[in-house]
Amino acid sequence: MAERDYYETLGVQKGATDDDLKKAYRTLGKKYHPDANPGNTEQAAEKFKEINKAYSILSDKDKRAAYDQFGHKAFDGSMGGAGYHGSMDFDMGDIFSSVFGDFFGGGSPFGNRRQEAGPRQGPDVQVTIQISFEDAVNGAEKELQLNLSDKCGTCNGSGAKPGTFAENCKHCGGSGQERVLQQTILGRMTSVRTCSVCRGEGKIIREVCQTCSGRGKVKSGKKIVVTIPKGIDNGQSIRIPGKGEPGDKGGPNGDLRVLVYVKPHTRFRRDGMTLRAEINISFVQAALGDVLTIPTVYGDERHELKPGTQPGSVITLRGKGMANVHNPRSVGDLEVTIRVAVPTKLTARQEELLREFAGETGQPTPQPPSQNGKKRFGKKK
Repeated sequence: MAERDYYETLGVQKGATDDDLKKAYRTLGKKYHPDANPGNTEQAAEKFKEINKAYSILSDKDKRAAYDQFGHKAFDGSMGGAGYHGSMDFDMGDIFSSVFGDFFGGGSPFGNRRQEAGPRQGPDVQVTIQISFEDAVNGAEKELQLNLSDKCGTCNGSGAKPGTFAENCKHCGGSGQERVLQQTILGRMTSVRTCSVCRGEGKIIREVCQTCSGRGKVKSGKKIVVTIPKGIDNGQSIRIPGKGEPGDKGGPNGDLRVLVYVKPHTRFRRDGMTLRAEINISFVQAALGDVLTIPTVYGDERHELKPGTQPGSVITLRGKGMANVHNPRSVGDLEVTIRVAVPTKLTARQEELLREFAGETGQPTPQPPSQNGKKRFGKKK
């Protein structure tokens, strides 16, 4: 059976651009990838093979030119010296990875993607620190004692015994990768995988350093001072670049991330940059007004309470809240809710004065409470 036209296979016109080809390949590749067709794997694999072959030809400038001139005969050897003379082996892993990336959850289905065998950044380190509410308000400096890796002083981080050196891996030429030619259901393909000799390091250490056992790193205690910024909130973290674990092969250190836990305060509650609190006053203060002393996180503040203040009223003290952690010059407010305390016990004179007050203001005069559990307004029938 005659092989299908490559342009028709990808569903594009003969004059399609490289972007058109890649877009069509992505669409069809996702549709017919075997992993996306678990109930029809064999047929999907055949279709996928056909799509990949068409794209491998049309995405190569020279192969496409030969195909446009001679068709399929350019590659079947039937034209003698007139056909395409380049290599027909192609790295399907490279093609797939360049177009799809990690779409199917692990790079190319034809082998591992290339990894650099050179310097690599060290891993990040995360620690937790607990601070007081006052430290979050004013900022602080805290000293952390950490047990981190450091470059081995004996081998200077090389992992090799002093006086010796790590050699380039002869199997992979120092790249850390090896190429393997395989015959698969999709045809003959070249996959790239981690070198089986040096395990991707690109180097072979014949004699390891006894101090670090060839790791190039040793554990050591370190003191690191962390600056706590004003306004930091519970659950936020501080990133300190370059204070994490050291990298491999001369790579930079990772970062230190300090997760902050702020102890709650007994008086103040935080709502973003706003602080909230409550203050109790007597009903006499609420009625007549007074000069109050209000505690804040920055010290006491005097405030004139207006006569007739109602329970639940809110006093706002500007600039007495939390600072913006990104801009400490921007400070929120303190909102204080008024709570009126009602006395639970009154003397006979106090009761008399209150009844007089009620009568003068035209309010109903309260009935006196019952005594010994008996109500004064009559027995229940």
